[in-house]
Amino acid sequence: MSNAFMGRFFRPNEEAAHKAKPASAEADQLDHANEPPPEDVQTNDQSPDDTNMLAERVALHKHLLERINLSYLDTMTVEELTTEIRPIVREYIKKNHFPLSGPELDALIEDTTNEMLGLGPIEPLLKDDSIADILINNHQQVFIERFGQLEETNIRFKDEDHLLRVINKIVSAVGRRVDESSPLVDARLSDGSRVNVAVRPVAVDGPMVSIRKFSRKPLTLQRLIESRSMASAMNTLLVAAVKGRMSIVISGGTGSGKTTMLNALSSQISNKERLITIEDAAELQLQQTHVCRMETKPPTLDGKNELRQRELLKNALRMRPDRIIVGEVRGEEAFDMLQAMNTGHEGSMCTVHANTPRDAISRLEQMIGMAGLPMTQKSIRGQIASAIDLIVQVQRLHDGSRRVTSISELTGMENDVIQMQEIMAFKKTGVDAENRVTGNFLATGIRPRFLETIAEVGLSVPDHIFDPSHSLK
Repeated sequence: MSNAFMGRFFRPNEEAAHKAKPASAEADQLDHANEPPPEDVQTNDQSPDDTNMLAERVALHKHLLERINLSYLDTMTVEELTTEIRPIVREYIKKNHFPLSGPELDALIEDTTNEMLGLGPIEPLLKDDSIADILINNHQQVFIERFGQLEETNIRFKDEDHLLRVINKIVSAVGRRVDESSPLVDARLSDGSRVNVAVRPVAVDGPMVSIRKFSRKPLTLQRLIESRSMASAMNTLLVAAVKGRMSIVISGGTGSGKTTMLNALSSQISNKERLITIEDAAELQLQQTHVCRMETKPPTLDGKNELRQRELLKNALRMRPDRIIVGEVRGEEAFDMLQAMNTGHEGSMCTVHANTPRDAISRLEQMIGMAGLPMTQKSIRGQIASAIDLIVQVQRLHDGSRRVTSISELTGMENDVIQMQEIMAFKKTGVDAENRVTGNFLATGIRPRFLETIAEVGLSVPDHIFDPSHSLK
């Protein structure tokens, strides 16, 4: 290691120690001792080998953080960092008797380098496809959600400044900022994972980060069927509705899988159609060839130049869309979304936070009222009834599983009430010995009215999927 580099790379009290222990070639011949690796990280549902390797990587990462000056990491290339940390890693591995072969050591060095230049201690969690959420409560406490269950890890950041450094790397990559004057921010990672950050003074105990990971392989409708999130008959009905250009609202609570369902349904849209997506933080993973993506913009330091979803929706109407897809409707843009559905953009889709289909309608009413337009409650409900064809309700159950719990059709207005009929539903029957929710997907026996509409374009649905006498497959 060059003397010039050591002075800035290592912390002052580490330089002498490093000189006293130079790395030698014998480090390539690692001792294969039987001592177990340090148990710095424990997460459930991992194999022993996976847990041990994760523990080794995190322990090594902590060691490197104690030895180096973090402020220089952002100025280094991967090659430079690899060259400088290789002897430190070899020394550490040899000292702790980790049973690694030469290729395994090289792989560990590469992973560690990526972590140092990536998102630090949580980088292994981001690479673990079994983890759905990473929840950082402060620099000393990190939780994950795996298979619907929360569990604490032993991953730690060096201090609050280290966590802030990782946060700033995330938000700056998408042109956003977070500080005392703007302590809340929504951002995303390069793979589309959703990130929410809160820092002081809003976050009392230090910076908080919530990362909703997205699968590298988007969940398809077939995979949702295989995981029993929905029945095959539900899939048949929804595919026909999407191809027949029915306007769909996906309703559900936080973490219920609304965006996953929206992604899966949108895969059934023809490649010949022009799609425009509008989101607060771009996370939809549409597979079509003709997709235009738009993302909201927060205000500048002087509080100006903010672009909200409503402005983007108005602009989208001038971009010749066939369908508009809004990641989540949460404010006055609901009115513009309904207007789009009512004026030649049938087949558009969006999600909304609500616990039942009827609650979803109520929330849309409230959000349209936020637009401040001189509309009576009856006219608002009329807009909703004429614009939306289907509401798909998804729910995260107490065992962590996610289900499509209802598919309901809006059929119009009667007096001042929006009429709605449930077509299919998931009915819970109890829990099994492992406390997992049991139940059946059932048809109500009602045939949706939109079948006549889709029949005009040559689409049909088998009659037997509406038979209420047996569970849906």
